[in-house]
Amino acid sequence: MLDGIQDKASTPDELVDIKAQLDEEQKAKSALEQAVAERDAKLAGLETALSEAKQSSEASAADLVAVKEARDQAVSKCLDMAKALNPTIPQDIIVGGTIAEIDASIERGKAMVSSVKQSLESEASKAKIPAGAPTRSTIPLEGMSPRDKIAAGIQKKEE
Repeated sequence: MLDGIQDKASTPDELVDIKAQLDEEQKAKSALEQAVAERDAKLAGLETALSEAKQSSEASAADLVAVKEARDQAVSKCLDMAKALNPTIPQDIIVGGTIAEIDASIERGKAMVSSVKQSLESEASKAKIPAGAPTRSTIPLEGMSPRDKIAAGIQKKEE
């Protein structure tokens, strides 16, 4: 027979022990196969969830780009409206990338215009010139001949 192995008959008690051990190993194998199957199912579910999350993320990114473009257009229109509604403020001063920045630049522009206006009014009040033409002296023109009127006008300029 085989070298080193003796042919020995198993006793009924040994057979029961071997059979019990085989049953335990088959139960353990079955439990492991079930655990592997559950793990594979869970893994497939997680992969599906990950794929859905990626698609949702990509859709959200596209939505975010669209929202940013709409915001930029709205801010641009707001800037144009602010410039149109504030003609006393120089166009270069009204700037901003957000509505808050535009509002702040309008306030700075209004403050600057007010300051310039006050300084111009101050200068104007210092060099006050009476409005209108100088007063005329009254020369009684009634009853004068055209020649007398001309002579009176020339005399007045010479004086």
